Parts: sequence; structure tokens; C-alpha cells
Amino acid sequence: MGATPSSGISAIAYSNLVKRLGKDLPVLIYDVVQQLAQPDDVVLDLFGVDVIDVGRAFDDRPEDWYPVRMANGAKAFYPKKFRPALLPDGAWATYDDDGLRMLSKMPVGATFFDQTYFPYVDGYPDTYEGLDAEMGRILWSRDVHSPWNHAGEADFYRRLREKTLQLRQQTDKALMIVCGCNLFEWGTFLRRMDNFLMDLLCEPDQVARLLDELLKRHLATLEKVCAAVGDTADIIRFGDDLGMTTGPFMSAETYRQLFKPRHKILCDYVKSHSRMHTFIHSCGSISKLMPDLIEAGIEIFNPVQTNSRDMSPEFLKREFGKDCTFWGGGIENVGTLNTGSREQIRDQVFERMEIFSAAGGFVFNTVHNILPDVPPENVLTLFEAVADFNKQYSKA
Repeated sequence: MGATPSSGISAIAYSNLVKRLGKDLPVLIYDVVQQLAQPDDVVLDLFGVDVIDVGRAFDDRPEDWYPVRMANGAKAFYPKKFRPALLPDGAWATYDDDGLRMLSKMPVGATFFDQTYFPYVDGYPDTYEGLDAEMGRILWSRDVHSPWNHAGEADFYRRLREKTLQLRQQTDKALMIVCGCNLFEWGTFLRRMDNFLMDLLCEPDQVARLLDELLKRHLATLEKVCAAVGDTADIIRFGDDLGMTTGPFMSAETYRQLFKPRHKILCDYVKSHSRMHTFIHSCGSISKLMPDLIEAGIEIFNPVQTNSRDMSPEFLKREFGKDCTFWGGGIENVGTLNTGSREQIRDQVFERMEIFSAAGGFVFNTVHNILPDVPPENVLTLFEAVADFNKQYSKA
């Protein structure tokens, strides 16, 4: 819980949870786009969480946060750098520095921000001289979670190393560094999803040109990350949502042509310059792409969206269990964790752990983040079931 922005907990769900636990703990919304909480050490230890994000070592003072009210009226805290504007209708929005472009919006009653600005929606630019500035206007970059909300500071990488080394001395938990390096997703952020999906078939040369520009920037970041924490962090997390619930966004042939060679370059760099394991977050049905992703160097898959086509636990473990680790798939957020009975939650947790953990290669996690509609009692039941399974397994 909370090790990555795709294996965390909604701030609303977390607020309900700490209240149910009777704990007087602040609700720190560290991922403001998705409105995710940074769980307190007390909660992590209570649930036996084994992994932490190195970003939690930043924004570690009370003055780094300011109070806000969430959609359900409960109190929480935003990082001091995030200052959305309240609109007349009660929605929240973010704007460019000049105030002329709305970049993202969270409608009234919503629980995350939507991207509203797509710089290349009308076509690809002649040159990419302005790409860095445009990437800086995308909400996933502009309003990024820790530690990357400090990346523009002159001493960032020195502080990143110091704080990661301190974490290593203070905890026996595994350390995760989230490092994006998205390729497909950046295409959708810049061109908009509908345009970029057509581009894959109609303008592959333009797509390749953009991907090469992104790759240059990702490699420059990886060089600094590996130098700073490559000998200390255990896992580096990439992200690229490649699937829908019905299948991949593209054919395997298109993936091999445009994305696989570049994913391999990223993975090869990490393996050559660090001790970190490669982790990719990719929603949806991606089993048809997994052989190529594994060949490209991906070792760990998340969130393991088992409610998608060709993503059943039995199939995934049988086909790929010897070649990768599954980080997720432990319980369905929709239909079980949010509305299931205590018995249904325990049964699914035990069933999934039995399948995925056979011969190793499994890190328990829900299918993506725990969302606002999940009752705190169900979260408690979930982690109780995980603990009970582990006790049973250790005795066996």
C-alpha cells in the first residue's frame, strides 16, 4: 500500500480507514492528480507492508503541507507547491504560469484531476525545440508526486541520494523509485488518445520521431537516477498503460516495431548501470504483449488487471510465471473489495495468493489503487486475509 501511485489508496478511503482504526493521523495527498494518500508508517507496519516509495522521504515537515477539504468534506493536506484554483461552480482547476491555459480540472464531487490541455492535438510540430516546455504543462509532469515535485531544484539528485541512503539505514523494507519513462502514454498526453491511436497506423514515422525525442529525455533522467540511487533502491518503476479491458491498444506487431526496441534500451540501461529490478505499470489486457515486454527486460508486472480478457490468474501464472513477477491481481477492486462480503474478500484473496505465489514470483497487491468507495472494514479484512494466508504458508 502506497509504494507506487498505481498500488496505493485514495485519500478518501485512507481517511475513512484511519478513522476506523481510531488513529489521529494526517491525510497527506502526495499524488494530487489521482488524489492518493501517503500512508503513515503506523499503517504500513500494522498491515505488514514490505515496500516504500523513496519519495516519502521528501516533504517530511508539517510546513511542507497545507490543509484542504476533500470531496467528501474530510480534512486533508496538499503539498505546498500545489495550488489549484477554485472555480465558480465549485470545481478545481490548474492553469499555466501565465493563467491563459487550463491544464487540468477536477469537477464538483470528483476524486481526481482530468487533463484538459493537449499541446499537439492539431498535429506534430516541425521541430521539438519546445517539447520540454510542453511536457512541463502536462498534469502528470507539472503536478507530479514526490520526489519528482522537487526535481527542478538545483540539489535534487544529491538530496535524492542522501534521503534514499537514510531510508536504507532506517528500514528493512524494499525501496521503490518511480521513474515514469512512459512512451505510449506520453504520445496520448501530447496528441490526445484518439489522435495517437490513429497515428500508430497512419503516421508511424511521426510516432517514431516523437518516441526518439522522448527516449533521449528518459535516458538523460535514467542516467541521473541510476547514479543517485542505483546502488541503493531495489526497484525502478516504469509506466505505460498498453491495454484496454478487451486487449492491447495495438497489435503485437505495432508494439514490436515502435515500442519494444525503446523499452529494451531503457531496461538495458538500468541493468547495466544499477542493481535495480525493472517494474512496469500497465493497465488492461496485455498478455499478448507480455512475451515481448519480458524480452525487452521487464521483470515485474503491475497491476495485473485480472478482470480483463486473457488475464486470468491461472493463465498468467501458467504462461509467464517462470519469467516474471506479478505485483498485483490479488483482489478485484470492483465487485469484490468495494462491495463484497467478508467471506468473498477472504476467499478471493486466498484463491489468488494460492495461484500467484506458487513457486514464488508474487507481490500481493490489489488490482490498482484502493478507491474511495471501498469501506474501511473491507480494507481491514483484506490485509487480515493476507496475513492469515502467510501464516498458513509459513507453517506449511
